[in-house]
Amino acid sequence: MSPPTLAVFKLASCDGCQLTLLDCEDELLGLAGQVRIAHFLEASSAIDPGPYDLALVEGSVTTPADAERVHAIRAAAHRLVTIGACATAGGIQALRNFADVEEFTRSVYARPDYIDTLATSTPVSAHVEVDFELRGCPIDRRQLLEVLTAHLAGRKPDISGHSVCFECKRRGTVCVTVAHGTPCLGPVTHAGCGAICPAYGRGCYGCFGPSGSVNLPALIPLLRRDGMDERATERFLRTFNAAAFDEEPRR
Repeated sequence: MSPPTLAVFKLASCDGCQLTLLDCEDELLGLAGQVRIAHFLEASSAIDPGPYDLALVEGSVTTPADAERVHAIRAAAHRLVTIGACATAGGIQALRNFADVEEFTRSVYARPDYIDTLATSTPVSAHVEVDFELRGCPIDRRQLLEVLTAHLAGRKPDISGHSVCFECKRRGTVCVTVAHGTPCLGPVTHAGCGAICPAYGRGCYGCFGPSGSVNLPALIPLLRRDGMDERATERFLRTFNAAAFDEEPRR
């Protein structure tokens, strides 16, 4: 019986989530013995055609070519998992969604007529069915390994949907908002980073996107109490997962 095939694809992104997979090092060697890596240009120029048992997709859909390609990937993959903020929420490039993309291209490129781009940056799930979304900018290697082993074992990945606040409490980190009045997105952000920023006295920046129980209307008054006006609050929310947080109601 041949081993299951794994394919890793990149759309519009910085490659950071693919590098997280490569950084697994010893675990990756063990994984290589369990699967056949059929497509992973970050690691090898060798390409085998599909179908693939599992496809990982990094990056958002930002061009007409991306939109066509993601449909081809979906058709070739038995299971499709999106990895990282770009693939799951449009990424930091989704800041274009709140402005005029034509103005951006005129400002940045000497020949904007050469640029073929969409007006918005959208997650893969906006175009095709996705079997699982792994959050993060970049993703967490432990969560990535859990997703890979779960799919190989034919079970659902054990990735909790609680917030960063839970991780702060678990590691005994003093709440930076309560203790110092520091603006923090921890209450509405998906866990996975280990609450790194609050552990060093900084507020959470929302790298892992909205958690499973987001209540932005309750958080906004706290941010205002800590000295953030409407414009500052908007900028605070529009970072790595700008489009995802913007879908939540504002008050």
